[in-house]
Amino acid sequence: MPIRFTDTYSRQLEDFAPLAPPLVRLYTCGPTVYNYAHIGNFRAYIFEDLLQRHLEARGFDVLRVMNLTDVDDKTIRNSLASGQRLNDFTAIYKAAFFADLDALRIKRAQHFPAATDYVPQMIDMIRDLEAKGIAYQADDKSVYFRLSKYPDYGKLAHLNLDELRPSGRIRNDDYEKESIGDFALWKAWDKADGDVRWESPWGPGRPGWHIECSAMATALLGPELDIHCGGVDNIFPHHEAEIAQSECCTGKKFVRTWLHCAHLMVEGEKMAKSAGNFFTLRDLLDKGWTGREVRYVLLTVNYRLPLNFTFEGLAGARAALQRLDEWTARLADHAGEKSEVRNQKSEIPRVEAFFAALDDDLNISGAMGALFDLVRESNATLDRGDLTPAQAAALLAGWQRVDAVLAIERDAVTVPAEVHALVEQRQAARAAKDWPGSDRLRDAIAAAGWIVKDTKDGPKLTPR
Repeated sequence: MPIRFTDTYSRQLEDFAPLAPPLVRLYTCGPTVYNYAHIGNFRAYIFEDLLQRHLEARGFDVLRVMNLTDVDDKTIRNSLASGQRLNDFTAIYKAAFFADLDALRIKRAQHFPAATDYVPQMIDMIRDLEAKGIAYQADDKSVYFRLSKYPDYGKLAHLNLDELRPSGRIRNDDYEKESIGDFALWKAWDKADGDVRWESPWGPGRPGWHIECSAMATALLGPELDIHCGGVDNIFPHHEAEIAQSECCTGKKFVRTWLHCAHLMVEGEKMAKSAGNFFTLRDLLDKGWTGREVRYVLLTVNYRLPLNFTFEGLAGARAALQRLDEWTARLADHAGEKSEVRNQKSEIPRVEAFFAALDDDLNISGAMGALFDLVRESNATLDRGDLTPAQAAALLAGWQRVDAVLAIERDAVTVPAEVHALVEQRQAARAAKDWPGSDRLRDAIAAAGWIVKDTKDGPKLTPR
């Protein structure tokens, strides 16, 4: 069965067909680095990570670009408030963003272009649009895209373009332009920008937000992209503007497939600092949750559905991950020396069902259902004594394929010597039928961050 996605442009489920398979040119809108990224941002980045990993599991070579918006109204405003130069200010949040990616096990894109490094390419695009009569400089010295020259504007968001075309000249915000729908390509410098400015054919200023992505995407991926992703809040006006700018410059269809993820709520409400429910990843880590647990919560709801982030959900993620940890540990113990074959490809129906579900518009619920069916069935087989070591090794190989997409396997850990000593003392207490002493030692082991479980083969340790 082919891979299928719900394209935002057509609003239909369509077979995925890249321009030059197995290459997939993927562009994903990255963070605006004026502060720490919040969990709503990471909902999008984890959906995009799942997309990339699944395409790679299906044999595609993904060339991915994720931009860093390091010049816009917010970055300028916050850098001036901090008393730092723009580049010094945004460097702090760029570094934090990459640390967060690692904590959430998000694969690095091949390119993370910063907008400030691509201003010459942006100027070139604007000059091309101006030469075609599509861009114009207004009285305020800013340069705008003339919406009347691109009749397809609004089709991604399914808007009526006429509603954006009032007659006459209308002042909107601080920029005077021909139509309220015309958007800024180049913003003329004013004193509110401080020392943030570039020279251009239209005078000093800085690029508009929309032209940044068009320039970086086409510079690194070419004029035609296979997939462009982002949150639903990017559809209008940002992605509409990207389409208009890029297609007017290149004369080619900018993107073949548009994918957008739905909003994230927190405890059933819109996330906002004023509501006290605004969280960055580091906020959650400080509360004792792990990046793996946060990843699980953000991963396991289909990208097109709203995600309600709750602390109950985090606790559920912790329990689900512990169940997977215990399952893989049990299989490894049973496989013994045969576990060395775990990297070999194994055809297991439940594993194939996992990938088939993801082929269907990244149906993560169906995929996780197949995975936990496999856990339940194989645990029952182990309980009956009907699973051979070779079969256990094959299941581990199947899990390895699955986790290459999910990236939720527990990191390898070494049990400290002092914990081993506590386990030995507890075993001696149990042999002497000193049950109170055994309980105290179990609590001491738990306080050290480990759970001890008694099995027919002796005590087994897992991290808390």
